[in-house]
Amino acid sequence: MDNEITTRERVRRMTRIGLAVLLAGLGLWIAGAFVPALVWAVVIAVAIDPLRQRVVQRWPGDRARTWLAAIGTTALALLVVIPLILGIAEAAREAHDVATWVTLAQTQGLPVPDWVSHLPFGSHVLSNWWQENLSTPERATLQWQHFRGAEWVARTRLIGSNVLHRAVIFGFTLLTLFFLLRDRDAILTQCRHASDRMLGPPGERVALLAALSIRGTIDGLVLVGIGEGVVMAVVYLALGVPHALLLGALTAVAAMIPFGAALMFAVAALLLLAKSSVAGAIAVVVIGLVVVGIADHFIRPILIGGATRLPFLWVLIGILGGVEAFGLLGLFVGPATMAVLIMLWRDFVGEAHVETTAT
Repeated sequence: MDNEITTRERVRRMTRIGLAVLLAGLGLWIAGAFVPALVWAVVIAVAIDPLRQRVVQRWPGDRARTWLAAIGTTALALLVVIPLILGIAEAAREAHDVATWVTLAQTQGLPVPDWVSHLPFGSHVLSNWWQENLSTPERATLQWQHFRGAEWVARTRLIGSNVLHRAVIFGFTLLTLFFLLRDRDAILTQCRHASDRMLGPPGERVALLAALSIRGTIDGLVLVGIGEGVVMAVVYLALGVPHALLLGALTAVAAMIPFGAALMFAVAALLLLAKSSVAGAIAVVVIGLVVVGIADHFIRPILIGGATRLPFLWVLIGILGGVEAFGLLGLFVGPATMAVLIMLWRDFVGEAHVETTAT
């Protein structure tokens, strides 16, 4: 009789587990398109949680938490939307100059600029290409037709659909972030109970280490990226790069992505070359590489790996591998995953774990 009851309970348990796995898989399949929005909201909520806690202590109460969640979500939206609007406005102003340049190329052709002959290398190759493709109206018109074909139209539509998709994801990220900020305490209580049932005492340590890794990554990528952008904006202004402040802001964003800042240095160098400032172009690239080298090899490893004692090699693997697997979201998911895996490995081999405290 006891064996029959035990067998029946085991069958029920396996049935419940199977049903739970099936429902979980079905839920992920239904919400799959919005999983990035959910993960982004969690990353942002974890990053700003210390600030949120200080504000809530000063203004307690359910109504205050609702208003603070709304204000925080709105501030994040403005932080993203305002630079985009400024960039679009600047691009619209530049569109007139671009249209004038295209019209001039199609009617008169474009002679080889003087700065090409001053290039330290590649001037002969670039000069020959320019003469073959842009020096006469017929050749310039032929080049321009490549941008007006059906393939270019298809690419434009693809870009438009991607922009719309990302806008929808951003909207759901803001919506999710609002509820995470408002109901933070209840959500944490549920997560603690779930981790205790599934993982036991190590569950809270795993969550804490992941949170510390995310905050360290925010400091190492976002704050250091902003610092690089400020420094390079000053360099752009000193060397006379056109639109120095806008390019500095773009450099700050690009610097958050591994090797992204180098692209902005190349753009700044090309703008200076267009003004026949070869020395300035070289100076921008050299100074930029020095700034990135200091940030990437000294400052970022300390900020990202310091809180969790994560070795620099695993920090780099987490960042680059995360970007390869998950895109921009992988900048934060990758290091957090590596930190948890290193913690589990240290526990497995019997190494004393790092004592961490919430900040």
